[in-house]
Amino acid sequence: MPELPEVETIRRDLEKDTIGKKIKSVVVSGTRSVRRHENLEDFTSKLESHKIVSVSRKGKYLLIKLDSKDVLVTHFGMSGQLLRIKNNKEPMEKHTHVVITFTQGGQLRFVDPRTFGEMFVTTEEGLTDEVPELAHLGFDPLDGIMSWIAFGRMLQARKTKLKPLLMDQEFVAGIGNMYADEILFAAGLRHDRSSDSLTSQEIRRLYRSMVETLSDAIKHRGSSLADEQYKDIFGDGGEFQSLHKVYDREGEACRRCRSPIVREKLAGRSTFFCAQCQV
Repeated sequence: MPELPEVETIRRDLEKDTIGKKIKSVVVSGTRSVRRHENLEDFTSKLESHKIVSVSRKGKYLLIKLDSKDVLVTHFGMSGQLLRIKNNKEPMEKHTHVVITFTQGGQLRFVDPRTFGEMFVTTEEGLTDEVPELAHLGFDPLDGIMSWIAFGRMLQARKTKLKPLLMDQEFVAGIGNMYADEILFAAGLRHDRSSDSLTSQEIRRLYRSMVETLSDAIKHRGSSLADEQYKDIFGDGGEFQSLHKVYDREGEACRRCRSPIVREKLAGRSTFFCAQCQV
């Protein structure tokens, strides 16, 4: 699933490329990708003839605001992609479910093989009603800068294992399985440490690692794994996977101490870590 760095990479590219563009037509093949709408016309009519005025992000959700003050919300699910196509005649990729054509030429295509992702249009006021989880999102580690002392108070209050806490969207928005592992390695902390057991120094390390890891991942345009399910709007993969220290590196040498990377199951998910470097 695309996490914060991948969604933020898409957001920044769309902000440069689509603001001010007017939507000429919208074609939907199948209804699952727009399942919150009663029918296809309810979705397409709210987009056609309107301009894009801004592109923002909340956690892993992409929010495209229109001049009608409606918002096109995109959640990528496990395999969703938004592709910016310059030539409308370019062949459609398999599993293309939504095609947005601009009056100035070119298209946005929503591709989603597993169809867990979705697109829908709502009002700004109705956004949290449509997506209740947005109303309860935790702080954004890129935009919601806080002091390490305040972060430490939040950790102390939760008293739970570090990795599930980092992945709890009501605690911090946008972090999933992959980046939780990378953040914890950078901080030198085990995934099963209790959040209320950290020293002041460890709290500072964890906060710094979270911000720096996510920022570096955005700098390298996100992570594309072997399944290549994440691509940016130009159809290119990210580069940060080559810099992963632990994720998906079971048995390989730790880049810090040369011990083999270990994989364990935690809450049904694979967790990768270095037993020597993380305590």
